[in-house]
Amino acid sequence: MRRRIPAPPSPLPQMAGIDPVRLRLPPDPDGAWPDLGSYLAARYAGTRGAQSMARLLAAGRVLGPGGRVLAARDPYEPGAYLWFHRDMDPEPRVPFAVHVIHRDAHLLVVDKPHFLATTPRGSHITETALARLREELDLPDLSPAHRLDRLTAGLVMFSVRPEDRGAYQLLFQRREVHKEYEALARHDPAQAFPRTVRSRIEKVRGVIAATEVPGPPNAESLIELADVRGPLARYRLTPHTGRTHQLRVHMNGLGLPILGDPVYPQVTDPAPDDYRRPLQLLARVLAFTDPVTGAAHRFESSRTLQAWHDRPGWEAGPTPQTPHRCGP
Repeated sequence: MRRRIPAPPSPLPQMAGIDPVRLRLPPDPDGAWPDLGSYLAARYAGTRGAQSMARLLAAGRVLGPGGRVLAARDPYEPGAYLWFHRDMDPEPRVPFAVHVIHRDAHLLVVDKPHFLATTPRGSHITETALARLREELDLPDLSPAHRLDRLTAGLVMFSVRPEDRGAYQLLFQRREVHKEYEALARHDPAQAFPRTVRSRIEKVRGVIAATEVPGPPNAESLIELADVRGPLARYRLTPHTGRTHQLRVHMNGLGLPILGDPVYPQVTDPAPDDYRRPLQLLARVLAFTDPVTGAAHRFESSRTLQAWHDRPGWEAGPTPQTPHRCGP
């Protein structure tokens, strides 16, 4: 029988719309941990999480079922759940707005800027589209239907209600969403377009770049030449699968790395608050039949790729004055 996972206790405060960490205490057949504090000290030993957890316990910020405040001296209870919010270092503010494209009782579609992560991950916690939208639109149950890379701008879908989340995520799993991207890269007159690229892409956890390897293809992209302006070309990219960095890897494999890409063909690792030369990749179109309402949707980003019309400005970087609040 599947064990029911309890919801976070209501007394646990929200932090900028970020979900709390949920931890289930493992079995302890040898009685190694006489109390909760000894287990958490052992779990986080050698990491900065050890000091952080000690502070959380001392401050009464670790909660058990029913909202009970847990202390380091409390008996260790195998199988019990506890919740807490991580201590987080201040994050550089991403000074660009998220634009709301569509909102109804079930679905939220937004136009995400470059440099803003979709969901919390790694060092990006509060400065994410999900955190902003939950807090500023007062949608605490908002959840992503899919993900868009932090460096890519454009359309992202969210489910407003928990009971609808699976239906929207299933659209992407079944490849029932038509997606179109726009990218800028150099023009190579020797290459013929349109062309379909198929390859096997693998991404090793902890390694920033994905790679094409021998084997049966697991990634497919249609690449079309949309326009040419001197040495630069604008491409329309239609992915038929959803591998990590798929479009970036396929363009790089053609010898046409996307303008501003800090990973392909070479990892350059710019500072997180360096907003010069944003990746010239835009999630332009999402089209699908709504699995909840049955409505036929087609959404298009209102953003443009700056280097196409202002290459010097793209290279110099913005002087952003737009507030970061979510807006229409």
